[in-house]
Amino acid sequence: MLAELRPKAQITIPREIIVKLGLSEGDTFDIFEKDGMICIMPVVAYPKKYLDELRDEIGALKSKLASGEQPVFDNVDALFDRLEAE
Repeated sequence: MLAELRPKAQITIPREIIVKLGLSEGDTFDIFEKDGMICIMPVVAYPKKYLDELRDEIGALKSKLASGEQPVFDNVDALFDRLEAE
């Protein structure tokens, strides 16, 4: 697919790529040059508070796993058996 550089250094991403990647207006991209190519990668930015809360939850879960407080299952069926028994 070809795209033309427009005024204000803009290009249009072909519709089929937009649809295939599930992109929408307002999405953020990392644009960089590598070996003479222009690379455009979609990125997701999360608020710092969300990432801090997620880090805390993961830390708590790791502690529970280490202490044996959090059960570990060998497969999904064992998990569902445990849930049905409760």
